Amino acid sequence: MLAAGLIDEVAMDVAPVVLGSGKRYFGPVDAQHLLEDPDVVIQGNRVLHLRYRVRR
Repeated sequence: MLAAGLIDEVAMDVAPVVLGSGKRYFGPVDAQHLLEDPDVVIQGNRVLHLRYRVRR
């Protein structure tokens, strides 16, 4: 959906946990679909809540 241009905003919660070797969150993404600086940053207890707009 990101590559098709159907997403306006990405919200994610980041926690300091590593499972295995890790995976790319979005998989392969073209350079034309970049995220802007986060609009909302909320720091919680051992978690960071982020909201990004998708640059077109």
